[in-house]
Amino acid sequence: MKPTDTNRLFEEILNARERVYNVGEATPLQQLPLPSLDVDVWVKREDLGPIKAYKWRGSYNAMACLSPEQRAKGLVAASAGNHAQGVALGAKALGCKAVIFMPRSTPEVKQREVLRFGGEAVQIRLVGDTYDDAGVAAREFCASSGGVYIHPYDDEVVMGGQGTLADEVVMSGKGPFDRVYVAIGGGGLAAAVACWLKRYWPEVKVYGVEGVEQASMKAAIEAGGPTELDYVDVFCDGTAVRKAGAVTFGYCQELLDGIVTVSNDEVCHAIRNLWETLRVIPEPSGAMALAGFYQDYEAGKCSPGDKVLTIVSGANMDFAQLAGIATRAGIGSKHRRFLRVPIPEGKGSLVGFLRELPEEISIVDLQYGRTDSDVQYPVLGLIGSEEDYQVLDQVIQSRGVAASDVSTDEDVDYRIINYSPELFRFPLFINIEFPERAGAFLEFMSEVRDLASLCYFNYAYSGERVGRALVGMEFSSEDAQLACRERIMAMQGGAIRAAREVSNETFYRLTGHKRED
Repeated sequence: MKPTDTNRLFEEILNARERVYNVGEATPLQQLPLPSLDVDVWVKREDLGPIKAYKWRGSYNAMACLSPEQRAKGLVAASAGNHAQGVALGAKALGCKAVIFMPRSTPEVKQREVLRFGGEAVQIRLVGDTYDDAGVAAREFCASSGGVYIHPYDDEVVMGGQGTLADEVVMSGKGPFDRVYVAIGGGGLAAAVACWLKRYWPEVKVYGVEGVEQASMKAAIEAGGPTELDYVDVFCDGTAVRKAGAVTFGYCQELLDGIVTVSNDEVCHAIRNLWETLRVIPEPSGAMALAGFYQDYEAGKCSPGDKVLTIVSGANMDFAQLAGIATRAGIGSKHRRFLRVPIPEGKGSLVGFLRELPEEISIVDLQYGRTDSDVQYPVLGLIGSEEDYQVLDQVIQSRGVAASDVSTDEDVDYRIINYSPELFRFPLFINIEFPERAGAFLEFMSEVRDLASLCYFNYAYSGERVGRALVGMEFSSEDAQLACRERIMAMQGGAIRAAREVSNETFYRLTGHKRED
């Protein structure tokens, strides 16, 4: 491991100020409107930089420091996306060529942006499934071609460019800050920010933030040196690094005041918070710093009146990922929780339980299928505060049963609903739409509970003004089924907005037999 030299790193940041603004401008600081908190929280908007992420600073600085002869050999880089865009931007600006190795799983939006920024100056090569695979291929190509490797983080010149972000914070006049949170992938940004800010504000505390299953820097500090993780979660793909850098490790060990590890759900909650307060949608790794702050704040580690800085480090995300983020995010100060609740089989039993839920708790997901048992186990996805959940726990205890928290269970995540269709008597499956407001679903179920028993239910909150659910009901007779069908259709425009019976093909797939029309 290379010994640290904070004076040298400080000088690299100082010198980088003369270069990086050839291709980009300073990004703004914004205060988050969070009146319910007793601290002031600010965000550094790196999502507003030229590549919608901070990486342009370090990559361009390293490239601009090279001589024309070095650049003429060709530049080589490995990246999961944002560093690649920075290299592409620099290659075009400096009139040189770059070959960029990216994992095959890199989101299309990041590949497309690399080509947009670099044009004919860049060539993308997709190799392997991880950043580490791409890195090995890039190093091998460098050795055979004589090109110059531009590291995404483990280089003091690259770190110097990243540190210009911290210089802008100091120059903004918004400081000093008491606590600063920075996402860690390789650790270059966190080290540079800590180096610069501690020089001007010696009392500032700087915390790195890593994903629970990406915490390579935390593992390195605990082990006394970089150590390779056996598994790396890639939900926050911009920070998915298997092994901390040899250079960045030393600086982070010396300069950081701690490392916070956050879950993917906490990151999603932070993304939602940024959307609700500033209408900003960062990529998951871009929201990690805010997630780290929230974890510390809720643990009582912040003092009233603290001025807190978090860095929104990027916003390059595949649009399709938004759906998954929305399902994992809480609302305001409330958090998502999935419970598997034992409920006796019978008419109205589920409705009876739902009526006992605290009014403040919102149902955002319901997965249920009847099985061969006297007790059924529907899964309820809930949004509530810790206080709300304490009340709910008391309700469940009063029923003499124990619910299981299944928030991380795979079958719940993939919405695998087990049921036994051979048990269904005179089944009726209907797609219903109801106003997405508290009590609307209960109004519908209360109207039919005397006729039907639930045998299947599949609902997930979508964020629209209407909720949509596939509801399966069974009856004691054909007459009861007919009466319920007529009652449901008459309810349209009232307790439900619309109702539509499933097609014959869908009915067959759900039950295994043809519907008697």
